[in-house]
Amino acid sequence: MRIISLRTVAVIALFTVLIITGIIGILLFYHREMPVKPVEPVYAPPVAYGIRLDSMSITYGSVASDQNLSSILASHVSGEIIDRIAKGYTQIFDVRKLKAGNRYARIISRDSLQRTLYFIYEINPIDFVVFDLRDSLKVYKSRKLVTRLVRTATGTIKTSLWGCFLENRLDVNLGLALSDVYAWTVDFYGLQKGDHFKVIYEELFVDGRLIGIDRILASKFHNNGQDFYAYQFDQEGKSAYFDEKGQSLQRSFLKAPLKFSRISSRFTRSRMHPILRIPRPHFGVDYSAPKGTPVMALGNGRVTEAGFKGGYGRFIAIRHNTVYTTTYAHLSGFAKGIRAGATVNQGQVIGYVGSSGLSTGPHLDFRVYRNGSPTNPLKLESPPSRPVNTADVPRFRAVVTRMNGELLK
Repeated sequence: MRIISLRTVAVIALFTVLIITGIIGILLFYHREMPVKPVEPVYAPPVAYGIRLDSMSITYGSVASDQNLSSILASHVSGEIIDRIAKGYTQIFDVRKLKAGNRYARIISRDSLQRTLYFIYEINPIDFVVFDLRDSLKVYKSRKLVTRLVRTATGTIKTSLWGCFLENRLDVNLGLALSDVYAWTVDFYGLQKGDHFKVIYEELFVDGRLIGIDRILASKFHNNGQDFYAYQFDQEGKSAYFDEKGQSLQRSFLKAPLKFSRISSRFTRSRMHPILRIPRPHFGVDYSAPKGTPVMALGNGRVTEAGFKGGYGRFIAIRHNTVYTTTYAHLSGFAKGIRAGATVNQGQVIGYVGSSGLSTGPHLDFRVYRNGSPTNPLKLESPPSRPVNTADVPRFRAVVTRMNGELLK
């Protein structure tokens, strides 16, 4: 067996070290001589109303109470163009509908002439109409990008739902939406101290600004020892609210004919009449509310009476079906189109709170008749509307499970 000498091993090791050192030196040299080229930043021009402002500027204003399109644009574009806008594009937008306080914008050229190239009018916080005043006049509508954020709110009742929202600094519009969701199941005039709620809802943002509440996704309302759940669910192209069992929260009747008032007198067989000062039955519920408060039809039906009726003042009667009739008295006026024979829908405004007839102050005298006999409106029960379709139950259960993950925390 041939034995390699120590000298040979040393030579081989030295040669190997030299090769490795050379390779490392070459790599370091090229790394130093070939620096990484910096990435050029890409300039993205600002965009407003879907228009790239490459060589343009934008200025904003609000429609004054005495302004119209002509007075806004008179010093910026010709009278001929203003006339064409006013007369030729009413099918897209009628400029006579400009509202005081609404915002508008002018996009102008960034040169010495500062020509008005676009005029934009905001119909509402989301929708706007663009008047392209460049080479040939063009008019079109568009919408701003809307961002939806899911929020959660909770509250405990001390005095009223309204007071709870003010105390917790919650948007009162959320309270209105919540009362709409539970209009058929929770008596908001009978809330008790300690009742509480949790609601999951969506807020809408445009241009980074909160513009309002879009919809309630789910909620839990604890009232009088009972939990009432509500889940927003879409089926057959329509959105509605259902309880945890898939039963619709909508009933044939609203729980009350007006929002956020107080009960000043209840259903009783005998009470002292406030004006006549004699005991007599009061077969209804009096809701005390400011004059002009909208009064809604409790359910779908046909108006059988609408006019002045003695001590009841301005009076409306609605027959809902062969069993139920509701009446609304002491009104200050009737809504447009309300007359005997008119058809009304549930929740439709039919009149306004007043003090006509024998009345000591603004209130609504509301009554319910079952088969012609008066019945206590506060104890009125109504069958539920159609539940979740059988085919949609698995999808609905998935919604309930997802929402409960937050509701039941």
